[in-house]
Amino acid sequence: MKRMEEMRCQYWLPKKKRFCANTPLHPSLYCGNHTTRSDVKWLPCPIDPSHTVLEQNLQAHVNKCPMLKQAHALSLEPYYLKGINSGTNDILTSSEMKRNLVYSLTLPQFSALLSKIRAIHCCVCNDIPFSYKLPHTLDVWIKSLIDRKLPYQEKHVLQQASILGNLEDLDVFGSSAQVLAKEQLNENDISTVVEFGAGRGYLTQILADCYGISRVFLVERKSYKLKADRSLRQKEDLTVERLRIDIEDLNLNAVQSLRGMPYLAVGKHLCGPATDLTLRCCLNKNHDQDNGIEQSVCQNLRGIAVATCCHHLCQWNHYTNRRYLMELGITKEEFHAMTWFTSWAVDADHGSNLTDDGFLQSHVPSGGSDEPRGDAKGVEDVLRNMKPSDRAALGFMCKDIIDMGRLLWVKECGLEESKLIKYVPSDISPENRLIVAKAT
Repeated sequence: MKRMEEMRCQYWLPKKKRFCANTPLHPSLYCGNHTTRSDVKWLPCPIDPSHTVLEQNLQAHVNKCPMLKQAHALSLEPYYLKGINSGTNDILTSSEMKRNLVYSLTLPQFSALLSKIRAIHCCVCNDIPFSYKLPHTLDVWIKSLIDRKLPYQEKHVLQQASILGNLEDLDVFGSSAQVLAKEQLNENDISTVVEFGAGRGYLTQILADCYGISRVFLVERKSYKLKADRSLRQKEDLTVERLRIDIEDLNLNAVQSLRGMPYLAVGKHLCGPATDLTLRCCLNKNHDQDNGIEQSVCQNLRGIAVATCCHHLCQWNHYTNRRYLMELGITKEEFHAMTWFTSWAVDADHGSNLTDDGFLQSHVPSGGSDEPRGDAKGVEDVLRNMKPSDRAALGFMCKDIIDMGRLLWVKECGLEESKLIKYVPSDISPENRLIVAKAT
């Protein structure tokens, strides 16, 4: 019996009141599921970096990775081009690296960075309008009149309704906004939508129910259960095509069934660099600047609506408007510090009476002669002693500066009728910035 126990993983399972039955990994006392990450070296899978593999098992794993077949099939698609929307090839900066970068600053350097952030925000981001739209076209969804069992929360419906309402406000849809009234669509009205980071596809579901949409493309790298696809495919007048691909590798010009079609690009909560990848996918003229190869912009793009999210994941190499940051005096290192600050904007209690406008007006340490006070010995202590509202203020400022650069890049690409707005109240979602644009 003792010999049997020695052959088992020594991780105790409290609910089952026994040790794990798996075989331990030599020389560890634990199996692969319960070996602590500090005991062994884990490496990202070269086929699908979203999961990691033990270094000693990497070679064997590559030959049997569940994603191998899919990766091979994807590589044969004409619209797959590795890294076409990625920007530069710099090494990615992890959250830990960003934190260490901030903590390595001296107090004068940290105070100077905060002063720079506040000055830039007052200069370029002092008037981001609030535009919460709930159009009558979407009443059937907003008032929960659709008799369908969908895993939906009201806050998501309100966010999606406002995204589409702001597109209506720009007159992007044309007469298709009146499809519920059975009006005839004009040939120039948008009938095709590409949803980036589509997830389960419920933003597209609303578009299909309430607008004159006849073809949708759902771009998503992951596989989801409880998708809207089944409901969408039951519509006889709607064609649904799901592209399971990373936005970074999508050559939208090479999607055969999209060619020549006026389309709308939408995305709700595109995490971190996914926003930059989406904008570049739709608008970039120079995909391969190193080799001097110029590809034409997507001429059939009629409008964009992108709700930004998770700015703490943003990367310098993916960001669309590095020139804007450098002209403002923001270095690569300061950009990564700013992205690390942004997580504080969503950490606060947005169910209270505080709003993001209030945070932006709250006090941020300016680095004067009397700051930091007390026994603070470094940046880490200063940050730990900051009030939550002060941290939220700093986070919102950084998010706005990042998003404003994206907006200016969209304008430079020819979509001058574009704006950055707060599209829902903070108590619905603190991630409430939307870049919306219309091609003229």
